[in-house]
Amino acid sequence: MADTNADTIYDVAIIGSGPAGYTAAIRGGQYGLKVALIESASVLGGTCLHVGCIPTKALLFNAEIWDHLKNAAEYGIAGIGTPQLDWAAVQKRKNAIVTRHTKGLEFLMKKNKVTTISGYGKLTGPAKDGIHTVEVSGGSNGETSQVKAKNLILATGSEAKTIFGQAPDDRILTNIEILALAEPPKSLIVIGAGAVGVEFSSIFRSFGTEVTILEFLPRAVPVEDEDISKELTRLFKKRGIDVNTSCKVEKIEKTETGVKVTWTTANGKTQEKEAEKVLVAVGRAPRTANVGIESTNIELERGFVKVNEAQQTAEPGIYAIGDIVAGMPQLAHVGAMCGIVAVSKIADRKFRPVRHDRIPGCTYTEPQIGSAGLTEAQAKEQGYTVKVGKFPFAGNSKATIVDSHDGFVKIVADAKFGEILGVHIIGPQATELVAEAIAVMELEGTVDELMFTIHAHPTLSEAMLDAYAAVEGMAINA
Repeated sequence: MADTNADTIYDVAIIGSGPAGYTAAIRGGQYGLKVALIESASVLGGTCLHVGCIPTKALLFNAEIWDHLKNAAEYGIAGIGTPQLDWAAVQKRKNAIVTRHTKGLEFLMKKNKVTTISGYGKLTGPAKDGIHTVEVSGGSNGETSQVKAKNLILATGSEAKTIFGQAPDDRILTNIEILALAEPPKSLIVIGAGAVGVEFSSIFRSFGTEVTILEFLPRAVPVEDEDISKELTRLFKKRGIDVNTSCKVEKIEKTETGVKVTWTTANGKTQEKEAEKVLVAVGRAPRTANVGIESTNIELERGFVKVNEAQQTAEPGIYAIGDIVAGMPQLAHVGAMCGIVAVSKIADRKFRPVRHDRIPGCTYTEPQIGSAGLTEAQAKEQGYTVKVGKFPFAGNSKATIVDSHDGFVKIVADAKFGEILGVHIIGPQATELVAEAIAVMELEGTVDELMFTIHAHPTLSEAMLDAYAAVEGMAINA
């Protein structure tokens, strides 16, 4: 990374190089803006690339291959004996993927003429004569310097929340520590059944770990449609994962050989369980402390930054994107699009604000979950009269071919006009299939139109066609 140049005035300086920050930087370069990207870590990419989305999905792919190999004989693969797990090789492959994409980011910064600056960026107050100043400390030369820009974008990201004030260590883990384990634990208690919790539960169950999930809310993956939660819970239990909901964790204690967790059930009963490791997956907190926000007019809501539809904060010339934004899902692809919106505004280019009902949610468990738009309950709460269609993957020939016929596609449609309000998928390649749902809703597709939209055979996407038809009770394969 480059050192700062006190004489340079950038069009935009971005603090944080996660998906939100680096996407904003690249688009800024494409627009011909002079861009500075400030990063306190030694590498670009943020949580997502190094200890989040990318390494986690690499492990999930390994887990999928491992599950297939355990049943190799069913696929006509003989002579391999009993598969042996080489965890060091699993970790090596995961790390190689991260390294490859880290280098790719470095290349993209050079290609788009983005100046990358090493150090911890901090706001210093409002603009003076139209120029903002960022204080950068802890850079490659160890000195404090200043970066000047006409506009600033805060993209400082988030970090895993902890409970009971317990710092992570080799037994009480967050997403960071669990990705660096020397071997899969024999037993694991996962506190929290959101995307992070259920994905790691899925990974380690595949590799033979005894997994227990404790969720405070009444159902797993609580942001999803209720039918999705029920199906994931059913299939997790079928895999041998002990799923417990409506649980209030009371304490976490270290024992001689592991960790003991005590919790209270919905009926007030106290239970406890011991495991080798505990993963705390209770959400992520915005990194908005100690970045100089108090020196500005930026407004916070529970630590999150309030912005308008162009990602502008209450301080003129300062924008916020990514996990720190109030009311926005903490998803890498959302942060990236918010970055594009902010830079488009800065460059005076056309843009469309991020719509909350047009954001795909993806959970890469086995089975996968992909969702978009309103749940059935949300649609009814908003006053729609809804019609629902549901098609099981058991009726899809490609799902049978790939030996993954659990789950379903659920369509929530407006009964009056037939517009698609929500699509909820649990099953094979759900995280890929959901892209069709987003495109359909962006174009305000209706059931009548989509029932006559040809989907190739045999494909998993045919399940979408049958689900659209199911809204009218006319699925062909069910």
